[in-house]
Amino acid sequence: MTRWYQEKKHEHFYKEAKKRGYRARSAFKLKQIHKRFQIFSQGDFVIDLGAAPGGWSQVASEYIGKTGKTIAIDLLRIKPLPNIITIQGDIAEPDTLAKIKEHMSSQKADVVLSDMSPNISGNYSMDQARSAWLCTKAYTIAEILLQPDGIFVCKIFEGEDTQNVLSNIKHRFYIVKKFSPGASRKSSSEIYIIAKTLKKDNNL
Repeated sequence: MTRWYQEKKHEHFYKEAKKRGYRARSAFKLKQIHKRFQIFSQGDFVIDLGAAPGGWSQVASEYIGKTGKTIAIDLLRIKPLPNIITIQGDIAEPDTLAKIKEHMSSQKADVVLSDMSPNISGNYSMDQARSAWLCTKAYTIAEILLQPDGIFVCKIFEGEDTQNVLSNIKHRFYIVKKFSPGASRKSSSEIYIIAKTLKKDNNL
């Protein structure tokens, strides 16, 4: 696939995002993940980690409908979105997890999403390791917040840490798949881990 074609393809996703009112082109990645793996159902409770500017939360909200609930969390402030609760905070901090739990009351989440990326340094080994760390933090939160048949979706950069992260997730979920959405850049090393059905015998 030529570079020219790739640039045109991503220009298309950018323009389409603007046209449909999505805040980020990455919204189409989640739509492609859902089409392949059926992530969402009407009425679901969704936690979106690293959500800014809010494109994934918008897509989730569409699929789960008015009876569903979405909580979006990011270090950056997320401009208000209809029917979406936003929290500004660091997911690595206990206070942020406590804020999420406050909004959940005694409920458990049906889906935990993470499209988090590290600030790119240009050193791929370092960036990949940070990506794996973020995925691990998201997975740890998913263990705490998901109901037993819940679904976890997480971005990670492929590299030397990927297999270890995958192994840990496979230890906790019955079904674990890797997927590269067509909306991702061909040059990108990002993949998405889709994990379904938290193992009850290991439930936290």
